[in-house]
Amino acid sequence: MASQERWTGVLKVPVKTSNIGSFFKVAASLILSSSSKTLAIPTANAVFFKGDRVEGTGNPVIERLSDSRNIADLLVSKLGESVNAWVVEASTFNGPFAVYREFILIANSCGEPERYDPDGFPASSSIVSLISKSIDQVKNATMDIHSKASSSSPSSSPETILLGFSKGGTVINQIVAELAHLPGINDNKLRPQTSYKTKDGIFPASIDSFLLSISNFHYVDVGLNSHGAYLTDQIVIDKIARNAAARNSRLNFVFHGTPRQWFDRNRPWIRREKDVMRQLLQDVAQKYGSSVLELEHLYYADKHSNLQMHFEIIDIMNLI
Repeated sequence: MASQERWTGVLKVPVKTSNIGSFFKVAASLILSSSSKTLAIPTANAVFFKGDRVEGTGNPVIERLSDSRNIADLLVSKLGESVNAWVVEASTFNGPFAVYREFILIANSCGEPERYDPDGFPASSSIVSLISKSIDQVKNATMDIHSKASSSSPSSSPETILLGFSKGGTVINQIVAELAHLPGINDNKLRPQTSYKTKDGIFPASIDSFLLSISNFHYVDVGLNSHGAYLTDQIVIDKIARNAAARNSRLNFVFHGTPRQWFDRNRPWIRREKDVMRQLLQDVAQKYGSSVLELEHLYYADKHSNLQMHFEIIDIMNLI
């Protein structure tokens, strides 16, 4: 079978709340219609949030897996050619430290959250705006501005798969907190939903559509120099499980880790927080049935901690 034709590239997307000249760097690998060469509608959108910058290591593995374009290609190879891949780098860095200030409003100067506050849905609104602008940039760069996405699309709207690598996991936590506060969660009015408002059929075009489209959360060797690498709020976990049960749907949480983070003796809270979050998810699974599923994958368990394995997990992680 011939490979699906794709548009690949790196976009510089303006940030509406930042000073002039600030932007997100987004690497994208998007499916195209083989007949019209326009953007086609994917079965899913995989959105990967990167972490802090690591430069000057001289390690070819780390250099390769720090390149957003390579990460986008890896996501497609793992999830299938009907999937769009988006790799998002923070707009702001304090030295090497990524600061997702548009997504997480209450954080210190190094981008470490003080808490995950869902008020105003900052992460959800930011990602909807960011991907919408990215789609417009691709269309303007490759085809007539009035062209639409290919109509040969799946019967339901694309699902969303979220991946947070290293500090990028904080964005995943923020989105989970926002999902718990989705309107209607407490009144049993949510129902199964297979379609919703989208940007040209490609990506959700509103906060609620985005949150309802999420099917998978992947925590990829996440860790911080402070607490908060994993979300351990029992009320939040209970609400998202109730939300999923009300919609007769399921949320998958997958924890990918290496000794670099989970066995770090100087930061023992990382593993403790991971274990607490897993237990909370297991508890709500028993309470609400199959609305939530959690899995854990440990890689390089028999090796000593090193920086290379922290990046190499991107290459070998199991996403199926």
